[in-house]
Amino acid sequence: MDGEEIAVTECYRSHAPLVRGYLRHFIPKQDVEDVLQVVFGEVWRSRRRYDPSRSLEGWVLGIARNRAIDYLRARHPATVPLDGVPEPSDHVDPARRLDDLDQVRRALRHLPEVQREAITLAYYGDLTQREIAERLDVPLGTVKARTARALHKLSTVLEAA
Repeated sequence: MDGEEIAVTECYRSHAPLVRGYLRHFIPKQDVEDVLQVVFGEVWRSRRRYDPSRSLEGWVLGIARNRAIDYLRARHPATVPLDGVPEPSDHVDPARRLDDLDQVRRALRHLPEVQREAITLAYYGDLTQREIAERLDVPLGTVKARTARALHKLSTVLEAA
């Protein structure tokens, strides 16, 4: 694998959960993975157009937004109105949003692995606590306890930041 392939693979690994969550707001659940693959196919094809001085997350979400619009245009117009597809940053300052996301990512590093896994599956994987319990093969109460402890620890770490 060359450096570009490694970079795009790392981009997918770190941004696919965010893009998947974004697409779930507009695309039917059964089609999200297909559109996600189209998005990262375009990331690969357009990799030389990326300006490293700008936000990678914003660039990828911009591609995701465009592919979501393409998907919605190809469907029956009454399914989801296109004006319902907000800009990725919507009403929040993009620089502030990226700073907040960076703080959350750093705060996640302070959690024990089992708590980080529960939070990641819940917020980035968009899974319910029951689905997390099934995926991890642990009791539902364990997932609830891990999530509660993780959220408490995250709030403490983020307040101190």
